[in-house]
Amino acid sequence: MTLKTELETRCTEIFRSPWTTRAGRVVPAESDVGLGNDGVELDATVLYADIADSTQMVDSLIPALAAEIYKAFLHSAAKIITSNGGTITAYDGDRVMAVFIGDYKNTSAVKTALQINYATKSIVRPAMKAIYTSSNHVINHVVGIDSSKLLVARTGIRGSNDLVWVGRAANHAAKMAALDHSYPTYITAEVYDRLADEAKISNGVNMWEACTWNTQGRRIYRSTYWWPLA
Repeated sequence: MTLKTELETRCTEIFRSPWTTRAGRVVPAESDVGLGNDGVELDATVLYADIADSTQMVDSLIPALAAEIYKAFLHSAAKIITSNGGTITAYDGDRVMAVFIGDYKNTSAVKTALQINYATKSIVRPAMKAIYTSSNHVINHVVGIDSSKLLVARTGIRGSNDLVWVGRAANHAAKMAALDHSYPTYITAEVYDRLADEAKISNGVNMWEACTWNTQGRRIYRSTYWWPLA
């Protein structure tokens, strides 16, 4: 069988085969999902944490420093995600994706975002500056969070495959992580409306500013607040 014939056969099979889906109560691992049209349905909150202006950073800094910034930011974000009950589902260059499930998923994801803001400003930046004293580079980031139904499927070929997270939350959380880093945290109305007060109010003041996400026509909320780490 030629490669062309194999691809034609497989693509036809993919589009013709019925799906087998089931409700998920935990975030699935690769081994939980088959390579056929098999999927797990989740009600989940998705978080994307992204280093801002990373292309400019890589173009202007020595490769070792850019790599150290990636490593310090992603290590900090990952540890904060897991400490708040999130599951890391992917690393993609300068960003990390995480999924939260359960009754407290929105508040847990937002607490994570605010702690990532704290860590970036109070830990990652000072650690870099202490070593690279002559550098004027300022590390910025953005976190986007959305909540929706997701279909988790497995893509790729045998021996080289990964899970794909299909649904609005995964797509929109990633897009919000590319918004203006003047506001390090963006959340959708679906997330905001389900927040516990501890992630919404600080000293009697609402931490969130409502705005319109014009490209998607959605009401979202943005914040410059942070949540200190113990």
